[in-house]
Amino acid sequence: MPHGEPADMLKVLVCRAGPPGAWQKAVRLPRGATAADALRASGFGEHFPGVDPWRDGVGIFGHSCSPETALRDGDRVEIYRPLTFDPMESRRRRAGLRRQAKAGPSRR
Repeated sequence: MPHGEPADMLKVLVCRAGPPGAWQKAVRLPRGATAADALRASGFGEHFPGVDPWRDGVGIFGHSCSPETALRDGDRVEIYRPLTFDPMESRRRRAGLRRQAKAGPSRR
């Protein structure tokens, strides 16, 4: 394989889930590229003008990362979106429903 060919390149997938559906873009980057490099190469800013990907977080395979995080071949860079609900409130509601179910039907 000639020098500068695929052995010196990384293939990375950049993705974002959310309405109206998932967006993803495969990019090739030089070894030593960072998460910020992947976002730039994917064209995320052009596809989502005005959206700051770092505001709600970016990660690699579900683990938070910083713009300077070095990438490895095959990484999936995930752009997170804001939560639409409070996870603690949802947990409280589920716990309340479980307590009601254990108590059984109420009698009048």
